[in-house]
Amino acid sequence: MAADIKVPTLGESVTSATIARWMKKAGDTVAADEPLVELETDKVTVEVNAPEAGTLEEIIAPEGAEVEVGALLGRIGAAGAKPAAKLIEPKSAPATAPAAAAGVHPPQTPPGPVARPGVAALPAAAKMMEEKHISAAEIGTGTAKDGRISKGDVLAFVNKPPVAPAPPAAKPARAPDTREERVKMTRLRKTIASRLKDAQNTAAMLTTFNEVDMSAIMALRSEYKEAFEKKHKGVRLGFNGFFVKAVVAALAEFPAVNAEIDGDDIVYKHYVHMGIAVGGANGLVVPVIRDAGEKTIAQIEAEIAGFGKAAKEGTLKLEQLSGGTFSITNGGVYGSLMSTPIINPPQSAILGMHKIQERPVAVNGQVVIRPMMYLAVSYDHRIIDGREAVSFLVRVKESLEDPRRLLLEI
Repeated sequence: MAADIKVPTLGESVTSATIARWMKKAGDTVAADEPLVELETDKVTVEVNAPEAGTLEEIIAPEGAEVEVGALLGRIGAAGAKPAAKLIEPKSAPATAPAAAAGVHPPQTPPGPVARPGVAALPAAAKMMEEKHISAAEIGTGTAKDGRISKGDVLAFVNKPPVAPAPPAAKPARAPDTREERVKMTRLRKTIASRLKDAQNTAAMLTTFNEVDMSAIMALRSEYKEAFEKKHKGVRLGFNGFFVKAVVAALAEFPAVNAEIDGDDIVYKHYVHMGIAVGGANGLVVPVIRDAGEKTIAQIEAEIAGFGKAAKEGTLKLEQLSGGTFSITNGGVYGSLMSTPIINPPQSAILGMHKIQERPVAVNGQVVIRPMMYLAVSYDHRIIDGREAVSFLVRVKESLEDPRRLLLEI
């Protein structure tokens, strides 16, 4: 009894996928739960495993095909079963068989009437041809007896519409440039492009900037990173945990930054599901830390490290990528000094972190060198006023420059 391989449920709002690749070919032996085919959705890549052990008897949906949830991908038969034979359409016979091969000669078309010398045109036709300067060769065989040209033949020739000149020969196509490569966009990349363009077209998006002195956090991290890693079983103390905590505290004070627009309503969220933008093998993805305000810095750092690893391996789950209320992106890991991050709809704001760079700054009337980072918040002005956005970013800055504020919740 053959077992069907079908497209599984792909998650909320995902109804179709593209077959990225088959990991087995028809006739291969497969084990139960062994990955067979890789599906690419507009969010993540999903592997479909074998429902049971046996032989991949038939591949129904080829690579590159678009399939919907529940669609049949292939079948698994008993171990040792041969691949299903493909139906071959019989070749249609040629419309006309060659005469020599068939042994039958086609009937000969009787020749049309041919004008005899000296009687090519009837008198009336000849007179009209002389007046209009038309030769018998131009008209050809006539319709009168013995193929002679009649007056009607001349009139038909005169009234015949002119033949359109032949179009100029098309220029030969330009040979493809061997230095170029054309690659079809993945579903994920197309979705990213579409969502970002929708954000630009829909939101009244602005960006406000500030800078933060990272001296206090860097000193705290340097002093406690070894003890932190030892206590939390290998979890490294980075900067992301501090930023998430600072953002959560600021969102509690400015709830509109954590809200979203739904039709004519504003939906305020009394929780923070923090999206963390990470680069993966297939592009930028934004996995979500659920209830970030209820988690410790160690828990946050562990989740972010797991997101980065899963993104590189392409193993993020769909449920990890939905439901975010606010996002953080860090262009500084790639060397960006300043940028204007783009909102991740339906969220209303996003924080951009950047490269830490030593710069001269004025402190208590003295010019000193400090490790500085530019911060940027892009926000939807339809729901967030400029005062709220600026005040939110100032509160994030204050918490990062004096981490004791986070501990004391002030």
